[in-house]
Amino acid sequence: MLGGPNHPFATDNLTTMSVAPAAPPHTPPRNPTTRPRLRAVVLVGVAVVGFAICALVLAAYFSASLGVQVTLLAVLFATLPLLVVIPTFVWLDRFEAEPTRLLVLAFLWGALVSAFGAAVLNTGAIIAFQSATDPDSALAATAIVVAPLTEEALKGALVLLVWWLHRNEFDGITDGMVYAGIVAAGFAFTENIQYLGQAYTEGGGAFLAGTFILRGVMSPFAHPMFTVLFGIGVGIAAASPRRSVKVVAPLVGYLLAVLAHGLWNLAAVAGGAGLLVGYFLVGVPIFFGFVCLIVWARSREGRLIAQHLTPYADAGWLSRGEVAMLASMSRRREARIWARANSGPTGLASMRAFQDTASELALVRKRMHHSTANRHAVEHERRLLEALVEQRRAFLGEWVG
Repeated sequence: MLGGPNHPFATDNLTTMSVAPAAPPHTPPRNPTTRPRLRAVVLVGVAVVGFAICALVLAAYFSASLGVQVTLLAVLFATLPLLVVIPTFVWLDRFEAEPTRLLVLAFLWGALVSAFGAAVLNTGAIIAFQSATDPDSALAATAIVVAPLTEEALKGALVLLVWWLHRNEFDGITDGMVYAGIVAAGFAFTENIQYLGQAYTEGGGAFLAGTFILRGVMSPFAHPMFTVLFGIGVGIAAASPRRSVKVVAPLVGYLLAVLAHGLWNLAAVAGGAGLLVGYFLVGVPIFFGFVCLIVWARSREGRLIAQHLTPYADAGWLSRGEVAMLASMSRRREARIWARANSGPTGLASMRAFQDTASELALVRKRMHHSTANRHAVEHERRLLEALVEQRRAFLGEWVG
């Protein structure tokens, strides 16, 4: 029986494997979901230079316009919403976690590249509008029309880059939402530094507190809600083999993000009653819809994992109980606790690797099912299956150190 009598996720009706199990490895099995880093090293060098330039320019701007002390105070308050926003998207990303380096890249892109580009383009738009109208109208037109177009394009560019450059790690709607949410959180962080610093400069602690409540408490998910719409569009494109969908879905997602962003800014520009009406009649319902979307996306990820791992249970590579465990985050936690108790730290590490490998296997199967897999998918599938056997032996304590 698969996993032996002490394996709590085995089932009694599975007695054979489709291939003979590999011999016990002499070292703990490596997690095959770890990606090659050669191309990443080259890209990191380019990214560091670009990020450094943007960071220096933004730091100089904040220091000149706000002063060092006010900037540091604004940074502190701008960090607080991240303690809620970032964990939300990490929670969504638990079934098949995206590489940490790409998530860090997404945040830095939003906080530095998107923020720097938006500052340049929005300032240029204000100057252009001021030549034809008054300063207040120029600011309003920029906020309602130009800012949504430029900011959503700059944030969304990162989601497109990840999709184009890491197609094997971009598996659909959930990935699109995660990258979009993280890049938007980075953008909002930098934008909040500006608004919070200006509020303190103009009105002291009272203005700072009011601005923090409006941006950090009442609407910390504003930017992520907009950009997630684009991320969903890119996710739909990534999961579809149809060329027309790959073009239309991101475009529709971008237009929806721009529309939502523009309506939000319109309510903010209206101020007073207009802001309250926009917030409670538009912002709050959209936020609850956003929360429902996040919960749905995560539960959908579990269902997809169960769906695409079931054929491997039919073939004998996995047990039914293992498939059920892999499709539930709570049961995954139980399995890790059991593995640690059964085989110590090595067992825990092997169970984590087993779960990661199975998630990757499900997504490979999904790409094959939707005809979006590359030509190396069959070989990758074989390596993942072999790794599952080794990892199971390790968390059962059968490998030899």
